Amino acid sequence: MPNEPTSWRDFVAAWELFRDPILCALAAGIVLGFLSVYVILRRMVFVSAAVTQSAGLGVALAFYAEIHLGFAIEPIYMAAALALGATLLLLLDPAKLRLTRESVLGLVFAATGGAAVLVGDRIAQEAHDIQAILFGTAVLVRPFDLHVVLAVGAVVMALQLWWLRGFVMASFDPVGARVQGLPVTLLQGLLLVSIGLVVGTTARALGALPVFALSTLPAMAALLFGCGLRLAFVVATLLGALAGAGGYALAFFLRFPVGASQTVAASCFVLVAFVVRAVALMVARARRPAQARPARAAKAEALSIDVSR
Repeated sequence: MPNEPTSWRDFVAAWELFRDPILCALAAGIVLGFLSVYVILRRMVFVSAAVTQSAGLGVALAFYAEIHLGFAIEPIYMAAALALGATLLLLLDPAKLRLTRESVLGLVFAATGGAAVLVGDRIAQEAHDIQAILFGTAVLVRPFDLHVVLAVGAVVMALQLWWLRGFVMASFDPVGARVQGLPVTLLQGLLLVSIGLVVGTTARALGALPVFALSTLPAMAALLFGCGLRLAFVVATLLGALAGAGGYALAFFLRFPVGASQTVAASCFVLVAFVVRAVALMVARARRPAQARPARAAKAEALSIDVSR
């Protein structure tokens, strides 16, 4: 039956076919998971959503240009270009136009998402590819896309690890960073550009939905586990890698759509972390009254003695 789960033997036999997609998902999960700590703690979730939608529009425009205009351009380049364009737009000060940053994000998200659907409607022969871009249903990854994702991911991770202290201070303590002479504006801009580049390149290979999930949910799970900032980077990176590669394997064995499997895998980590956090809080509350009873009893006895006097 077509819906029956496949076996481990089938997976090993088809490893040459699935090697590139799994490596791509692993690399994307590592870098996006690391960056997700900034996205969550700096409350940039909507930034990730808007940039991801812009990357999806870039891929759709690349298909449209090749089909109707005869102008061939690699979709991954167009995705990265529009993702960077959206990122640079966010670097501008919207207050001069009497707008808030949230309103600009909402405009970018709505406009690019709607435009991607409209452009996709005009390239019916590539409708399946557009659906893969938006929802991550693609099964195979081209070697070219894998090489671009690996190259961009390596450069971004090297930059992030090299200037980790500067990025952290510029993101979470900009006043202290300026006092120490750090180029806060440059570091904040480089962080946004890094997010835009990684999102733009990975959206073509994985799809917009799983990219958005990998750029937000790993950090949510790490923080729910109670990790400190440095440990959160490590845990979020590991969870991103597991959600990316593990979600692909889950899709293979259970015959699920790849992007949805990766998204659900990342969501499951958040759910597990939430349950662990809730249980830990319940245990802490259960222990607290037991430890406080002797003190309360002594206080009540002292009050009764005072009253009797």
